[in-house]
Amino acid sequence: MINVGIIGCGRIAQVRHIPEYEANENARICGFYDINQERAGELAKKYQAKAYASYEELLADDTIDAVSVCAANSVHASITIAALKAGKHVLCEKPMAVTLEDCEAMAAASKQHGRILMIDQNQRLAKAHRIAKRMIDEGEIGDILTFRTTFGHGGPETWSIDPGKNTWFFDKDKAVMGAMADLGIHKTDLIQFLTSQKIVEVTARLATLHKKDGTGEPIGVDDNAFCIYRLSGGAMGTMTASWTHYGAEDNSTVLYGTKGIMKIYDDPVHTIVVTKENGTRKEYDVEAIQTNDNQTNSGMIDVFIDCLEKGSVPEISGESVLQAMRAVFGSMESSQKGYTVTVNQEDQ
Repeated sequence: MINVGIIGCGRIAQVRHIPEYEANENARICGFYDINQERAGELAKKYQAKAYASYEELLADDTIDAVSVCAANSVHASITIAALKAGKHVLCEKPMAVTLEDCEAMAAASKQHGRILMIDQNQRLAKAHRIAKRMIDEGEIGDILTFRTTFGHGGPETWSIDPGKNTWFFDKDKAVMGAMADLGIHKTDLIQFLTSQKIVEVTARLATLHKKDGTGEPIGVDDNAFCIYRLSGGAMGTMTASWTHYGAEDNSTVLYGTKGIMKIYDDPVHTIVVTKENGTRKEYDVEAIQTNDNQTNSGMIDVFIDCLEKGSVPEISGESVLQAMRAVFGSMESSQKGYTVTVNQEDQ
């Protein structure tokens, strides 16, 4: 049995981490910490656990084996590194951290202290993405030439545990990044997963086009990100992330290969559609992807607990997410400075 502590008791903890731990027979939630002590106390009472006065107090409890870090982006690195030093395994929410140096320090701390660090890049676990990757690896659409991948919805105002225009997602100090960190990191990580290629070059523009905070001023972070990625295998394509899709959520990926086109979560009826160069069409129906309004089991908690039980190396390790984070920070630099930025060159 793995005893777990939850650090940060906001919406993502309440709709994903807590219920998925509760559903796993090999996990037991033993403690909660949140800067809102009342919130932590209510959850502790509900789940017969303990509320801690600080995350340091939670980490000092030797009965806790692992923690989920679900706090604000700005403290992911400090809490995660402290947890690893305290001998805890860590599942950290995305984005991994808010600087590349912090991301690398987290991965290094995992190695140094011999503890597992996973990052919640859950789109790698979506069934359609797993099936699509297998088909791509088997050559179903030939060599990938171009792609487009998008993640957009109406914004985090109704998603946040404290809804409205003053949500922490819009706070530059707490979030640091906006749509790029919230949504863009998912699709940046995903395109590398699907193609088995690294992003090596980025040209990007991050912008605040529409969102206003509680004072009526533009929010301090980006509400849209537009990126052109070049991959190590030569493919080029676009990644867009948006908080201004005021309609149905878009979580689609389309890959154009030398033998056909694959559309994933793009068709309103079929989760995967493959159209071959001769015009033949194949349709595959698997589960729909999660949306803000339709939360289903991501599988991430089950993978995390299984790794801890077996002592196995996690597929979605902190180390494996570094390449995607380099592309994210490269995109920010490209947007700020107005030129193309190379990334992940040392991995080639």
